Amino acid sequence: MLVGVPKEIKDNEFRVGLVPSTVRELKAGGHAIIVQAGAGAGAGIADSDYQAAGAEIVEGADHIFERAEMIVKVKEPLSGERRKLKRGQTLFTYLHLAPDRAQTEELIASGVTAIAYETVTDPRGTLPLLTPMSEVAGRMAPHVGAYWLEKPHGGRGVLLGGVTGVAPADVLILGAGVVGSNAALIAVGMGADVTMVARSPESLRHVSTQFGSRVHTAISTRDAVETLCRRADLVIGSVLIPGASAPKLITRETVRAMKSGSVIVDVSIDQGGCAETSRPTSHSQPTYVVDDVVHYCVTNMPGAVAHTSTFALNNATLPFVLALAGKGVRRALSEDPHLCNGLNIHEGRVTCRAVADALSLPYTAPDAALKL
Repeated sequence: MLVGVPKEIKDNEFRVGLVPSTVRELKAGGHAIIVQAGAGAGAGIADSDYQAAGAEIVEGADHIFERAEMIVKVKEPLSGERRKLKRGQTLFTYLHLAPDRAQTEELIASGVTAIAYETVTDPRGTLPLLTPMSEVAGRMAPHVGAYWLEKPHGGRGVLLGGVTGVAPADVLILGAGVVGSNAALIAVGMGADVTMVARSPESLRHVSTQFGSRVHTAISTRDAVETLCRRADLVIGSVLIPGASAPKLITRETVRAMKSGSVIVDVSIDQGGCAETSRPTSHSQPTYVVDDVVHYCVTNMPGAVAHTSTFALNNATLPFVLALAGKGVRRALSEDPHLCNGLNIHEGRVTCRAVADALSLPYTAPDAALKL
């Protein structure tokens, strides 16, 4: 199979779809790999590193989209990239389609087979390709929040860890999954007063086992979220329904009642965000203010630490990339139901029920779509 790796063009996105060690594994399997010149530069990977692993370096993304049978990216293709996709190609990347009708409709029209990292599962029911970036985003969130809490950046002027005689910042984390637990780990380490809210008592028991009295816990109800948001200096949104739009836990009225200069870091923004006031932002323009509350809603947070993120992501995607290239896409999907859960669109049909439901589009079961 001919595998292509274009350079990411999303605002300040420095990650890259494959690293040289993965290229070498593909090459050993008899596959050809083409990499756009400079694709790995932002992650500290030189073109010569790819060439040494057996890849061909090509100038410009057009060569990738014209020639490759499978295109491996990190972030969703932007509109200009989507117009270059065609039937018979496979796209393997993060997609986050539920809140993005334009992308979904263009991928449907292209006829491409689109496999989303974020809905691939494993036998334990977890999301192995989302987990590494969730770890990164979770660990970044308290640092980001601490920065925007500083007065020169529009925040309340609160130090996350406080000092002797002055209380630390009150940090509220919505969601107790991978993002939430990693955010708690860093926030506790920075000395903040941390509260975590989740729907599942079992998840909160796990949090209590991990952190003990260092993290307060509460069951997620409307009353709890409203009360705790009003008290918080920093709110980290980390709720996730796999493949679906994030639930809007923070209402506009709640934002209006929050402290002036408090900060919301909405890590759920890839799936639409968990605050009614959230909208996607970029690393070049990361924040905006609603009712004196700073909103940080960058859709590719891990891109800021591209070296760490790229290698963490490749560690997870490697077996799936090898399976898709080695077996062929149809066979790989048919033989692995967990990889097949990643199939979001196939030759004009939506094959992820959560996406179809979110956008009110017809749904075709993956196995049925692959047979058509």
